[in-house]
Amino acid sequence: MRWHASAPSSGLAEAESTVDPDAGRGAHDEQRVRATIVGGRPLRGSYRTPGAKNVVLPMMAACLLTDETCVIQNVPIISDVLVMADLLRLLGAQVEVDTVARTVTITAADVHSCSPNQDLAQRMRASFQVAGPLLARFGRFDCAAPGGCQLGARPVSVDITGFQRMGATVALAEGVFHAEADALYGRRIYLDYPSHTGTQNLLMAATMANGYTTIVHASREPEVVALVHFLRSMGAEIHGAGTSEIGVQGRSHLFGTVARAIPDRMVGGTMAVAAALTGGDVELLNVRPDHLEPVTVQLREMGVDVVETNRSVRVMAPETLGATDVQVMPFPGFPTDVQAPMGVLMTQAYGVSTIVERVFDGSMGYMDSLAAMGADVAVEGTRAVVRGPRPLRGRHIDLEQSIRGMTALALAGLVADGETVLDGFEFVRRGYEDLAGDLRGLGADITAEPHNAPVSHATAAI
Repeated sequence: MRWHASAPSSGLAEAESTVDPDAGRGAHDEQRVRATIVGGRPLRGSYRTPGAKNVVLPMMAACLLTDETCVIQNVPIISDVLVMADLLRLLGAQVEVDTVARTVTITAADVHSCSPNQDLAQRMRASFQVAGPLLARFGRFDCAAPGGCQLGARPVSVDITGFQRMGATVALAEGVFHAEADALYGRRIYLDYPSHTGTQNLLMAATMANGYTTIVHASREPEVVALVHFLRSMGAEIHGAGTSEIGVQGRSHLFGTVARAIPDRMVGGTMAVAAALTGGDVELLNVRPDHLEPVTVQLREMGVDVVETNRSVRVMAPETLGATDVQVMPFPGFPTDVQAPMGVLMTQAYGVSTIVERVFDGSMGYMDSLAAMGADVAVEGTRAVVRGPRPLRGRHIDLEQSIRGMTALALAGLVADGETVLDGFEFVRRGYEDLAGDLRGLGADITAEPHNAPVSHATAAI
């Protein structure tokens, strides 16, 4: 059974006649931001890594699986979290974001819609993760194809095929997926690609399906494992997390919970690269060294001194960096979200370095801007060759629509001669609470200030 005991026969609460006037405030009021960076300062000190965006967002979506209250701790206060909060509010959930305690409290007892706001949904890919919970609990969803960073083809075919395998009918019309299911049934589902968002969506749907679901070729990402722990704390029965085959025994009811998000390995990896890039010495606190291993192994290959404890990683730059070769792959491979910062680091290494991107085919757009700053880079499809070391020159750049690409160009500014000016820097807040402030706290000369008109969301896919 999919329906919670207090739901009316439709499975949805009665719609309110008015919408919370504050809903959507985090998504619509953002101003253009210009970052100004003067290079030449090594990063030194300690940095506390925030909670992982890529697990907090599916955890928030998973709260739709129960009518009881869920509390998520160690939440990064970034724009993606605020957009997801607004999206859930417009579905009828009560959502409280405590920016001081860094907690999100969600009660989805009065959900009155299975149609997420299209404007919000098209601003970030994670919005589609409400599809699995809505289908599992209410038997339908009408979700716009997700947006977000411009990283090439990023289909949701894994999710849709899995939903159909479990008994749902799904149709796509004018950019909106319409799905219905009288009930979901446990099935053996083979993923043609170990998509972490697809795995997470199918996991959430399977928690309330009839029978046992087996997901084969599942994602092994730490964020998937963390979501499994969250779902288990809600009463779900899940086996095999962290392996390529995950089993889920469906339940008729899930419960409220209190859970803490894992540290963000993408942010931690980026700051580790920044320390090595600038000739610095930075201790990363609140990290999982095993989650950072794909990055720290490469840093060691380049000559960087990395010292680990059970909850920290210290990164000390060498006199000279050596070249390396990186293949970006699903975990435990090198993470795609640290590929762009690593590309910047390679410009300062002696020799020829290469990157082969096997996750997102459009994630090397930042290389054009690096070349404009003086880097010797050549990109052919999903392969990049970087020759170094090459001095970088400060430039005025209007940033591309990619969180990690923008972040990489900010790191390039840290070692460039002269002043680097980056317009569109507000987009970075999708993944970082205050990147400029964090870098400044470690000694960088960087400011980020409002600039010109409000963001046009027609061009900035936030």
